[in-house]
Amino acid sequence: MHSDRAPLTLKLAAAGGLLFLHLPILLIFVYAFTTEEKSFAWPPPGLTLKWFAVTWHRPDVWEALALSVRVAAISTVLALILGTLCAAAVSRTRFFGRETISLLVILPIALPGVVTGIALRSAFSLADVPFSTWTIVLGHATFCVVIVYNNAVARFRRTSGSLIEASMDLGANMFQTLRHVIMPNMATALVVGGMLAFALSFDEVIVTTFTAGQQQTLPIWMLEELVRPRERPVTNVVAMVVALVTMLPILGAYYLTRGTDQVAGQGK
Repeated sequence: MHSDRAPLTLKLAAAGGLLFLHLPILLIFVYAFTTEEKSFAWPPPGLTLKWFAVTWHRPDVWEALALSVRVAAISTVLALILGTLCAAAVSRTRFFGRETISLLVILPIALPGVVTGIALRSAFSLADVPFSTWTIVLGHATFCVVIVYNNAVARFRRTSGSLIEASMDLGANMFQTLRHVIMPNMATALVVGGMLAFALSFDEVIVTTFTAGQQQTLPIWMLEELVRPRERPVTNVVAMVVALVTMLPILGAYYLTRGTDQVAGQGK
């Protein structure tokens, strides 16, 4: 009789893979509580909550966190607007060069970050654009748009165009069709794309290095602290926060996409 239970070797291999992926993250969490200030001794000589209080009173941490949240939020909004409009154009219309445009939209996510960063820095230098929050936003938007675009275009292609035609035939105007037909079918795809874009922007390092100038987002601050540490466990506390902040949107995206393999009008 056929059994649906996985063999022991497969279970052990899966457990080993999960440990390989997540054990380093768990170690960071443990070191956020260590009493040792200058090294990562294992096992930790003791546990303390001291470093959470120290981190809380570090103004440089708050400044870096505020910049990261601001950049991620603006980049996500830009990505939602541009990615959705581009996805609608590519999936709902036919025109010369459509596939080329689709390729150009997704190309930034395939390019190494260092290439994108150098290209953006060169462009800003040629245009005499001073480094600011907006230069970081523009750098992050290049790959955040791709995340939203991929989610939106997939949902557009699975949503039957006959639904929009039926809505218009029944007397609905474009705004009513957008509100009652298109958005209910697109909502989860856009929310998921936005959440993933925010998480990707929040912990981005390479492109930020080339577009931030003297500014420090939270990941850049962490790199600086690792090179010239003042209070090493503070870096682990911040790393734990970054891990949680980026994990929560990804988990939320996972739960939101469960059961969304069917959309209204699909295949009709």
